[in-house]
Amino acid sequence: MAGRRFIVEADGGSRGNPGPAGYGAVVRDGDTGQIVVETAEFIGHATNNVAEYKGLIAGLRAAYELDPEAAVDVRMDSKLVVEQMSGRWKVKHPDMQPLAAEARTVYPRSQVSYAWIPREKNKDADRLANEAMDAGKAGRQWEPKAKARPAASALAAAPAEEELPAPTAPKAGWALPADLGTPTTFVLLRHGETALTPEKRFSGSGGDDPELSDRGRWQAARVAEGLAARGTIQAVVSSPMRRARQTAEAVAARLGLEVRIDEGLRELDFGDWEGLTFAEVQERHPDDLAAWLGSAKAKPTGSDESFATLTHRIGVTRDKILARYPGKTVLIVSHVSPIKTLVRLALGAPPDSMYRMELSAASLCAVQYYSDGNASLRLLNDTSHLR
Repeated sequence: MAGRRFIVEADGGSRGNPGPAGYGAVVRDGDTGQIVVETAEFIGHATNNVAEYKGLIAGLRAAYELDPEAAVDVRMDSKLVVEQMSGRWKVKHPDMQPLAAEARTVYPRSQVSYAWIPREKNKDADRLANEAMDAGKAGRQWEPKAKARPAASALAAAPAEEELPAPTAPKAGWALPADLGTPTTFVLLRHGETALTPEKRFSGSGGDDPELSDRGRWQAARVAEGLAARGTIQAVVSSPMRRARQTAEAVAARLGLEVRIDEGLRELDFGDWEGLTFAEVQERHPDDLAAWLGSAKAKPTGSDESFATLTHRIGVTRDKILARYPGKTVLIVSHVSPIKTLVRLALGAPPDSMYRMELSAASLCAVQYYSDGNASLRLLNDTSHLR
């Protein structure tokens, strides 16, 4: 629905600064002021500023889920966050730089405005942040007391979602790591080779959706044997694209598991570059290629997707899978760009770090996610099972 407007109010706090921290955010209908979404989370040991940024990101993502085309007015009582996100102050602290960058990937900058408000006008977000910190102190995660009822316009725009299980409740603080419980582990598998892979041709979600080559099928069988020997995989989730599904099905059959398809794991759409080599793209679309290599917001020629929009899609998909499989080891079968994005986000690395990662066909990476919101990269581009 064109012309919709949301108001996002966000806050974060830390009892000790740094100390046990949490955030809260609400999304209001811009016309009625009615709250349509409430969200909060205990994030473990962090500073006030980190918690405030995480509240901002959560509020923006909640609004985006309702309508990615909406205009969003962000209101916060953090002068620092408002001035930095408005572009008037530089983001100098290394802890804040990746968070500010992540916040900017949710909506295009032209759709979001920022305004400072006094704390007494940010009571709902402040209340939620304190509820989250209280929950963390009690050794559990925040849960809404009652679901906010969206306005009719919000319901019309919001996509229907299957109910997801609640994530495992975290324990407070870093002092006793065992109290964080069993982490959720993503074993990230790039699909096996297709005919395009050895020629290093762009192959995204806008092309011909090639199937595995003979070597690709051999690679899938090898990785299936390797994972079966480890015996740790408890679920398999795959991109809908044929090469990923074929790889996932080969592994799942060996493990005795079903394959769950998630549209969010598909590869980036490379538009007019599909099927071309890097050299061919450089010859035919030099300006577009240079822009794409220089900015996460630039799109391949003829594509509607940038790395910024991919980052948002992968962030939402990651959070859904984490909620569905708390404390489990999940095989994620996907593609170069989605897997590199998951690794980048886990490290808090800048967007251009994706150009510094090698990811071979049928390679494995692993990321562990903890209940306090932290992540740990455990493996990158492992191909030992193919030797």
